[in-house]
Amino acid sequence: MQVTYWAEHAWLGASVEPGVAVDVTDGRITAVRTDVPAPPPGAVALHGLTLPGLANAHSHAFHRALRGRTQVGAGTFWTWREVMYSVADRLTPDSYHALARATYAEMALAGITCVGEFHYVHHAPGGTPYADPNAMGEALIAAADEAGIRITLLDTAYLSSGFGEPPNHHQLRFSDGTADAWAERAAGLKPAGHARIGAAVHSVRAVPADQLATVAGWADERQAPLHVHLSEQTAENEACLAAHGRTPTRLLADHGVLGPRTSAVHATHLSDEDISLLGGSNTTICMCPTTERDLADGIGPAVRLQQAGSPLSLGSDSHAVIDLLEEARAMELDERLRTRTRGHWTASALLRAATADGHASLGWADAGRIEPGALADFTTVALDSVRTAGPAPRHGAETAVFAATSADIAHTVVGGRHVVRDGVHQLVPDVPRALADSIAALRG
Repeated sequence: MQVTYWAEHAWLGASVEPGVAVDVTDGRITAVRTDVPAPPPGAVALHGLTLPGLANAHSHAFHRALRGRTQVGAGTFWTWREVMYSVADRLTPDSYHALARATYAEMALAGITCVGEFHYVHHAPGGTPYADPNAMGEALIAAADEAGIRITLLDTAYLSSGFGEPPNHHQLRFSDGTADAWAERAAGLKPAGHARIGAAVHSVRAVPADQLATVAGWADERQAPLHVHLSEQTAENEACLAAHGRTPTRLLADHGVLGPRTSAVHATHLSDEDISLLGGSNTTICMCPTTERDLADGIGPAVRLQQAGSPLSLGSDSHAVIDLLEEARAMELDERLRTRTRGHWTASALLRAATADGHASLGWADAGRIEPGALADFTTVALDSVRTAGPAPRHGAETAVFAATSADIAHTVVGGRHVVRDGVHQLVPDVPRALADSIAALRG
């Protein structure tokens, strides 16, 4: 299939250019032409600012059912986790497919073209495998396809409830028993045109130290992405020090988990040595500011990590909101609050975290850029809404990052297919109803 998209304005990685024609053949960009003042004959016009597709590098799709519910009253991460378990307990392959399809459709409406799904609800309640042991993961892969976005399924090893502790009754459906059993099951997952398979260590408290290398080795054999929750809570650091005499970061480094194909999620409470280990290994850091502030986790040292050598990516994690522009904005604004200085990242640097570096962390190095040879994944931000009207188009990157929201996404194109057109999803006809129905089905 051949199609030409004409962007009224496009961010091409360093600057915003007016009048950009993007030729697409069989899902890839074949040419990018600038200084095209009007849509060529037959071209599809994209009015606003066109960006590379956004990469949501960290998602737990079923957490979408928690929005509005866990914001009632007070509490901590650990009390929030109990509510999360109550939703996880109710999931089936069919109900998870319905919820994930709606959630991924919401992502497409927010300009997200690829999601990293950190997936650990593997088995039936009580831990009994389904007849198809990967039924839950395959439901997520199918959901992404039906919502029109790409997915990296980060199949997650989750074997214990804490250091030396067996899984609790909620966690039994997460656990394969051992890392070897996890690896055998995960090997049955198959990639597809829109889907790639990666691995994850849930956390150092959920995978015994002597089994970390098994998960890392599985990913290394396949040259697959490897993700891990890291030091989100000080309690995890304290427990790891008590059990192993070292920080979670040092423990991961000692067992071969860190490296350029690895992404550490949150990385909130780190020592100077931790930052050196992560940066020196070129481990990507996935920041999830809207979740980290919702759960009162703290503000991670993103500036220092990037200066040490770690690329940055962004995720919506628990989906308190699904808005990668807000995640990018929050990373900068949180740092301003902490340091009382402005301008830690340019708008272009924040957009790179949300696009190219996020895609790379998910194993899609051929996405996240508007250039020949790249996957034809892009999204368009309206520049005429109440939030975005006024600034000159040459400041479109700053407008997108510091003023726009997901509500300003007008178009989303994935593999050359127009998935969202004028703010309307073309594959899921009523996304709000799909969300409401799938969430209602999980209420106790």
